Amino acid sequence: MIWSLFAVLLAVVPLLFTSSLSQTILSQMGIAIIVCLSYNMLLGQGGMLSFGHAVYSGLGSFAAIHTLNLVSRGQIPLPVSLIPLAGGLAGMLFAVLLGWVTTKKSATTFAMITLGVGELVWAMSLMFPEFFGGEGGITGNRVTGPKPLGITFGPQIQLYYLIAVYTFVCTALMFAFTRTPLGRMLNAVRDNPERVEFVGYDTQKVRYISFVIAAFFAGISGGLAALNFEIVTSEVVSGYRSGAYLLFTFLGGATFFFGPIIGAVLMVLAFVLLSEFTKAWLLYLGLVFLFMVMFAPGGFASLIMMNVRVAAFGKLKPLWRNYLALFVTGFIAFAGAASMIEMVYHLQLGAALGSQLTFMGMQLNTASAGSWGAAAAVMLVALGFFELARRRFALKWGDIQESIEKEIKRREAL
Repeated sequence: MIWSLFAVLLAVVPLLFTSSLSQTILSQMGIAIIVCLSYNMLLGQGGMLSFGHAVYSGLGSFAAIHTLNLVSRGQIPLPVSLIPLAGGLAGMLFAVLLGWVTTKKSATTFAMITLGVGELVWAMSLMFPEFFGGEGGITGNRVTGPKPLGITFGPQIQLYYLIAVYTFVCTALMFAFTRTPLGRMLNAVRDNPERVEFVGYDTQKVRYISFVIAAFFAGISGGLAALNFEIVTSEVVSGYRSGAYLLFTFLGGATFFFGPIIGAVLMVLAFVLLSEFTKAWLLYLGLVFLFMVMFAPGGFASLIMMNVRVAAFGKLKPLWRNYLALFVTGFIAFAGAASMIEMVYHLQLGAALGSQLTFMGMQLNTASAGSWGAAAAVMLVALGFFELARRRFALKWGDIQESIEKEIKRREAL
């Protein structure tokens, strides 16, 4: 049922959002879903904190764009729709070469090795322009090769549906991996590697094979990105890109399979839309990450599942007033804090445009003490009310959890 809904959603959503921008954003979301799910095979399922996952998605992009150019020159009779598989095979090949050394250690050592490999590949991207294209990158043209049924992949909607098919198939395959003996053993290696070794399994082999599989799916996402943008630059193998995969996979919820899907959607919205609204978008993103680490380390998926559990016991309705109070007071506090942030950024980056700026429909003046004072007062007062609302919510939430535990024990006793 869930997979049918997922397929219908992928098929219908471009019909609801018909603009070119919307379809481009949806295409990027599909690509991001694949790469974040592949990263979560390492982080969430295997407990492997990688700082170099962009190496495999990025090298997959370069392999795909070179394959696309070979197809354009008539040297390879390959349909454009299969080029992402070339990216996947390239990502897997590089993982076979680099993964054996990378997975010899776990925990912090593994993270540092992946960071070193990532920086090494990024440095090489500027040293070997024949393959990486130097600072200008490599360009291609996806409207080439055989055109079955008149599909050229020129219009964005055609490329979107190709990405949607890959997204659905890759998501299903990665979910199936979690149900395989190897996937279960990877969870065991994450939770208790000593016991896994005691019963006779080689933990490095488990990590290595999983690492290679994750790189294959990352390479597919890189190949799709190469088709989507028709240009690949050294940025795709940078530590910045690897950090983005880590950050948004964590925000979505690394402990749940669907968590990285949420994180991928948030990643595209942040990079494409939020960056257009404000110059301080990276600061806001960092603050969100900080608060999630402090108050919801399970990510947005954990917040959803906690409320689903409460709803399953019929206890969600009494909480709506508390949620409303938290939302209203939190939004007002955010508006006050964001007003000060925007004024600071305006002083630093837009002072030549004058002291006036508009933010969230409000007229602010960086030269006026009244604007600064009003923003600070709004933030502090709203934070006070938010704390009161939070305490009331915590009390009611605790009572509900206690009643749910009693109900569970009562059902077990029957």
